[in-house]
Amino acid sequence: MRSDLYKTRHETIRADGLDIFYRHAGDPDRPAILLLHGYPTSSHVYRNIIEPLAETAYVVAPDMPGFGFSSAPSTDAYDYTFENLANTIEAFIEALGLERFFLYITDFGAPVGYHLATRRPDRILGLIVQDGNAHEEGLGPDWDAPKVFFAEPTDDNRAKLPDWMNFEGTRNQYIGGLPQRLKVLFPPESWHLDTERLERPGNTDIQFELFTDYGSHIARFPAIQAYLRNHRPACLVLWGRHDAFFAVDEIMAYNRDLHAIEIHVFESGHMLLETHHRQCAAHIAHFMHEVETGVFRDSERR
Repeated sequence: MRSDLYKTRHETIRADGLDIFYRHAGDPDRPAILLLHGYPTSSHVYRNIIEPLAETAYVVAPDMPGFGFSSAPSTDAYDYTFENLANTIEAFIEALGLERFFLYITDFGAPVGYHLATRRPDRILGLIVQDGNAHEEGLGPDWDAPKVFFAEPTDDNRAKLPDWMNFEGTRNQYIGGLPQRLKVLFPPESWHLDTERLERPGNTDIQFELFTDYGSHIARFPAIQAYLRNHRPACLVLWGRHDAFFAVDEIMAYNRDLHAIEIHVFESGHMLLETHHRQCAAHIAHFMHEVETGVFRDSERR
């Protein structure tokens, strides 16, 4: 077997008419795990867990259109909705020949991943949710102004939104609302890289279109919850207790909808893998092994 098989490879593939950059590692004959990132980052956020997971799985982490090193066509040339991002990622999956996989979702990766899961539930071997929302319980008071804007996207309602699409807003995605003892654990190069990528010409318009479409994700909450209840995917929930964007109440909402679920809460924030990648990688590997061997489902709540 090749000695570099478990090292992260960095490649680009054509899918849905776009160049999709992705990181991958491991043996393609082993169970696959698809890692979908959120805003404002890219597959870079998974850099610390790809190789540990590759010891037992085939790990694939793409940059979604408009993020990282993937194509970022203008808003006139590409429909920046979560449904259309899912179309592109579906084409990416097919280009790689992935038939079934574990699905890791976080932040903006959640609406994309849930489109994939509800279209083809048979593809999903298991679900790993890390600070990814699918219930009203996760939307705290800070979502009041966005929800008004989603319902009526007027200039007046847009003016009431916080100004977050700048360097300080990107930095706050990592350390906003955290106590100082946790802030010092986050490496600053992460938000500097995100900012450099987000400041490409036209990217502010791209990101605002996606943000605006988050209202469609909220509208799909009942359909997503029905998918969780009816198809009952084995689920691992990983959560940063100090997440400034999604309330920790979201965890119990997942617990209500699912029978086979394992939950871990960490002293961290929204970007959990920046501080707890070793623990998370271990939990993910253990979860995948238990699902593959049938142990996890055998332990479902009665």
